[in-house]
Amino acid sequence: MADKKFVFMQGDEACALGAIKAGCRFFAAYPITPASEIAETMARELPKYDGAFIQMEDEIASAAAIVGASVAGVKSMTATSGPGFSLMQEVIGFASMTEIPCVFVDVQRVGPSTGLPTKPSQGDVMQARWGTHGDHPIIVLYPSTVEEVYKHIITAFNLSEKFRTPVIFLMDELLGHMRESFYLPSDDELEIIPRMSDDISDEEIYHPFESEMEIPNPLRAMGRSKFHVSGLIHDETGFPVGTSNTASKLLKRLENKIKLHTDEISIYEEYFVDDMEILIVAYGSVARSALRALKIARSDGIKVGLFKPITIWPFPSNRLRKLMKNVDAVIVAEMNLGQIIKEVALLRHPGLKLEPLNRVDGELISPEEILEAVANLRLKLNEF
Repeated sequence: MADKKFVFMQGDEACALGAIKAGCRFFAAYPITPASEIAETMARELPKYDGAFIQMEDEIASAAAIVGASVAGVKSMTATSGPGFSLMQEVIGFASMTEIPCVFVDVQRVGPSTGLPTKPSQGDVMQARWGTHGDHPIIVLYPSTVEEVYKHIITAFNLSEKFRTPVIFLMDELLGHMRESFYLPSDDELEIIPRMSDDISDEEIYHPFESEMEIPNPLRAMGRSKFHVSGLIHDETGFPVGTSNTASKLLKRLENKIKLHTDEISIYEEYFVDDMEILIVAYGSVARSALRALKIARSDGIKVGLFKPITIWPFPSNRLRKLMKNVDAVIVAEMNLGQIIKEVALLRHPGLKLEPLNRVDGELISPEEILEAVANLRLKLNEF
């Protein structure tokens, strides 16, 4: 570890610095709690790397600006919270349809509307997946430590470039504003995918939406080649073609380029699952409480395991389904009224007891609450 830099860093700051490390050179945003520190860090640091920061007039303009910057050949990102994220949905849909790589960060706070600006929430999980209209694929990552924020914002850029898609990076107020110490990964530990280029000459015809194995050609910078970008149903050239065959082919390809690579995209961690009798599913900041509760329960001889998805969408169903076959009960802890539990419910086997643990008052679910839920669940199981 002697050659590594030891840092003490805020979550929002780690998000910004990790993005710069990933090659982000354009950031556009509108200030909003609890994501403003990302913009502040970008405004200070990006010029040092010949990058550009711009404060836009609103979140819609911010989202549109990063799509334009990406088409111009620059890795780009914006950051917001729930109210701004709602405004960005149309542009996220446009980026999905036009297959423009870019990263959208949502540091969640209690909603709906302006809600509690300075309190954590996990209320945007389903909006991240289904916020835009129409059928569309999406990749969503959600870390639970400041170190993971730094590491996986780089992952978000890599996935965006590889699959030519917008990637959503979820955090919550607690994670965005907390400070933790960690060792920065060395360059040889990091995989950073550059903006991909193709081998055709400038004189050859470039079709940005031709695909091999569902993933389209690398995106050229606008100006190097002439090509059309349209949110309308389009063919391989990018020009609108309003036929049913073209629509079906395009939308199924957009879906499959993510769906067929789910196992490759899925990132998760699991703890003490080999001999568990009860499984806890938790993500983001709640996973921190769950891990603490797990250690206390284990010290008391209670066989509890933890599954922590970091890739929220596509949901890591294959692995979780296998784990759930080994237990009779699952607790899903989340700071909302029950969003991921709906995905978990689709995987349950007959007889499995599924218990929600929810909180929406702007306070983190504590380890004690999780331990109490485990104790109550064990009593219920013993009744049968």
